[in-house]
Amino acid sequence: MPLSYRALWAATLAFAANFSVWTLYAVMGIQIRDDLFLSSTQLGILLAAPIFSGAVLRWPIGILAERMDCKKLYLYQMILLVPALFLLPTIGSYTGYLAIGLWLGISGVSFTIGIRYVSEWFETRMQGTAMGVFGSGNLGAAITLLILPLIIKYLGWDKIGLVYAIGMIFVIALFALLAPKPIQHTTYSPSDNQGHHWLRDWRIWRFGLYYYFVFGSFLALILWLPQYYMNAYNLSFSEAMNFTLLFAFTSSLVRALGGWFSDRYGARTINWSVFWVCLVSLFFLSYPPTTMTIHGIEGDVEIFIEINKWVFTFLLLIIGLAQGFGRASVYKTIHDHYPLQMGRVGGFVAFIGALGGCTLPVMFGLADDLIGVHSASFMLLYGVLAGCMILMHFAIKADEYQQRLKEAIENNFLTK
Repeated sequence: MPLSYRALWAATLAFAANFSVWTLYAVMGIQIRDDLFLSSTQLGILLAAPIFSGAVLRWPIGILAERMDCKKLYLYQMILLVPALFLLPTIGSYTGYLAIGLWLGISGVSFTIGIRYVSEWFETRMQGTAMGVFGSGNLGAAITLLILPLIIKYLGWDKIGLVYAIGMIFVIALFALLAPKPIQHTTYSPSDNQGHHWLRDWRIWRFGLYYYFVFGSFLALILWLPQYYMNAYNLSFSEAMNFTLLFAFTSSLVRALGGWFSDRYGARTINWSVFWVCLVSLFFLSYPPTTMTIHGIEGDVEIFIEINKWVFTFLLLIIGLAQGFGRASVYKTIHDHYPLQMGRVGGFVAFIGALGGCTLPVMFGLADDLIGVHSASFMLLYGVLAGCMILMHFAIKADEYQQRLKEAIENNFLTK
């Protein structure tokens, strides 16, 4: 097998393992909520804990990934996770779970390290596909949703940390053996960060906002959907896990296909299509169960409108598929504009995106507590997406204007 493909598959395996750890609380949170009698807001904060620390660390780790060997950095990051997993069964308080959750968030930086490591092995025309394949490591969330209920059922709640710690040690050993040494481990120059001039590039912030929706909301939904299904549709724990697993699996699996489409048809086209598909789907998901009374000629007629669990799941899968394409297309766009800065720029965009994964569950909980409607979380997502689309529209217009201005200057049109 060529070294480039060995690097890709080893990095993807490591990312999937890390993502599985990063989303542990998606399943554990339900039991913790029942044991500690948490409100929706408290649950949202708990779910956000590992995502928050992972988000905050993505940016500095992305800069570090441009200064040192990414294979070594990947190994160090995974090794730091193991003690937290061994300590997990000893926790019994809300504060303790928050603290361990922040520690487990180290797993979230694996994406930043891996995307930098993988991008060095492939030429520009293959970047979308390669990063899409790597990004399919989001399947780690599906792994958690699939095996964690089995661990709880057959081994017990207190064995979760032990099983995951042993699994992570196995992945560390496998990655150390299979992953080739990076071709080059630095493109950093001290002058690159003077004044952090790249942070003044408005495109980077725009890409971060796009990723806030396509990745942040994907992550937030994985964390939020189990309890949503149980509360809104009165499903059992196992049924809620199965529906959430279906969402996580399909959305993660198509990311590689999204990368290929981005290479072939252009990342901007994919982004715009993704947003429109999600906007239409979120409009219907936002509509709460409603009873209307129509005063007819011969009496009142009551009409009850509700999206049942099957229609809800269908629309959710469409959103998940679109988000999978969107996550791949955003990073294809980043590489098109910043091929030598995938560590710092990719890390910063990943940081903004992951903030969605920690802020949105908290806002979902607040919306539930304040509005008292389950679908309030989807109303919130609709608003976030509408903001992204408005910004994207004006950004495209600005790009087109700058392009016309540049052509006019080059052709001496303005001097005539």
